[in-house]
Amino acid sequence: MWILKFVFIILLANSLRLEAAGFRRYSFVVKESSYKKLCETKNILTVNGKFPGPTIEVHKGETIVVDVYNKGKYNISIHWHGVKQPRNPWTDGPEYITQCPIKPGNKFSQKVIFSDEVGTLWWHAHSDWSRATVHGAIIIYPMPGTSYPFPKPQADVPIIIGEWWKEDILKVLDEFVGSGGQPKDSDAYTINGKPGNLYPCSKRDTFKLKVKQGNTYLLRIINAALNEIHFFGVAKHNLTVVGVDASYTKPLTRDYIVISPGQTMDCLLQANQEPGSYYMAATAYVNGIGISFDNTTTTAILKYKRYFGQSTPTSLPTFPSYNDTSAATNFSFSLRSLNSRLYPISVPSKITKRIISTVSVNVFPCLKYQTCEGPNGTRLAASMNNISFVNPSIDILEAYFYQVNGVFGKSFPSFPPLVFNYTADVIPLELEIPTKGTQVKVIEFNSVMEVVFQGTNQVAGLDHPMHLHGFSFYVVGWGFGNFDEAKDPLDYNLIDPQRRSTIIVPKNGWVAIRFKADNPGVWFLHCHYERHLTWGMETVFIVNSGKLRTERVIPPPPDMPPC
Repeated sequence: MWILKFVFIILLANSLRLEAAGFRRYSFVVKESSYKKLCETKNILTVNGKFPGPTIEVHKGETIVVDVYNKGKYNISIHWHGVKQPRNPWTDGPEYITQCPIKPGNKFSQKVIFSDEVGTLWWHAHSDWSRATVHGAIIIYPMPGTSYPFPKPQADVPIIIGEWWKEDILKVLDEFVGSGGQPKDSDAYTINGKPGNLYPCSKRDTFKLKVKQGNTYLLRIINAALNEIHFFGVAKHNLTVVGVDASYTKPLTRDYIVISPGQTMDCLLQANQEPGSYYMAATAYVNGIGISFDNTTTTAILKYKRYFGQSTPTSLPTFPSYNDTSAATNFSFSLRSLNSRLYPISVPSKITKRIISTVSVNVFPCLKYQTCEGPNGTRLAASMNNISFVNPSIDILEAYFYQVNGVFGKSFPSFPPLVFNYTADVIPLELEIPTKGTQVKVIEFNSVMEVVFQGTNQVAGLDHPMHLHGFSFYVVGWGFGNFDEAKDPLDYNLIDPQRRSTIIVPKNGWVAIRFKADNPGVWFLHCHYERHLTWGMETVFIVNSGKLRTERVIPPPPDMPPC
């Protein structure tokens, strides 16, 4: 008994110490819960039994601690998407990059350090495909005593777009990896965990938002889907974008938005229509040839208070065609940073280093013992600069920090090793086969980096949502075709480019981003389509620690999960 009292005293003292340091605590219990959707019941992995999981609410510059208890059957890791975590990559979350996963029955206390982020971000599992159901919103309010750069809305409403499979998601993953082909399409999309009344058995499984005429609502929209970019809109209402990826933007008013997996958007919605019921909806944007996808529509209902008429809306929002690249890119690259006197930005005008990297879907030849459902009997793969990434046996951060040899190489190229017409209609087969490896790029502290993502038409040309951990970056340029290192930088926007942590690289096009490497550590760069991440479209940036204590990675926490 005295041992339990001693343990309780120690835990209480630790909790009081953290509270005294200004850290609030959240408890995340990862466990299986039973959910019924689309007429069928199955167990899914959840946090605290909720799907989506709990919302984290903080103020700008706050630090919190999230105690993650793994009471599920599989390894798990949690990532705080878009949170820079200055000098603290240890609790960033991607398995085998900055940590080994949390094993069943174990716990890991993750410190989450917010800095200049303000707006909407999200958290999700970063192991296997568990993020299909293990995810939730992060709301970052302005610092106390400050306000938004727009009229304060009457309410905040998280809107989380997701995907739902009738089968167990890890079974879907195993079948996908085993086949060598494309993954099984989802059976439904969801809004806040609910498919909406266009799907079977889902009339009651529809998210409803009640609004008061004349009020303004801040929709905090998150795309938590695994494999699809989405159009989203509200019938007969406009959306005004005022923030993306926790950075303020110049107001942009449209009747729909385009949002990729990993991205967030803060949108003002004015309840200025005749009282009634109106559909909110999301449907896929897919422009790749021969790419299968879930061609359905998820709905929610916006209903005005004191309206007593028909509860089911009669019309959906009007969206472009599912493959309308012009509409999607026009929206995505019309966004601009606010860059006002009170909310300035600092775009680097001169760079230290430019990295040009192809982002490609590839193939591997079929071996005798393999199932090969890719094109012409091959196995599908993906790469950056022709390297298909292979996860190591221990995490890269640990190997870097403790100088463990043989875990990763430092030979990720700064330029595509194979130079050809990346966006040609026909590309020779020998150019479609990548190499396998665990190669990283070492970057000097405080250097100014420009990374150009070059899309290719290898195997299947399509968009790629690229996400960088540890940094927000400025999207200074984009275009279709092959990037021209001499001409294209002349048209960069260095005045008010959008600031993001995830950006869509358009099909057969390119995007240029800039950031200052002022966050020492190991940081993951990858496509946020889970199928492409599984195939190897990823690499790692190691930002060398400086000489001063304030420029070094902080020491690891004592309860780091072992490999």
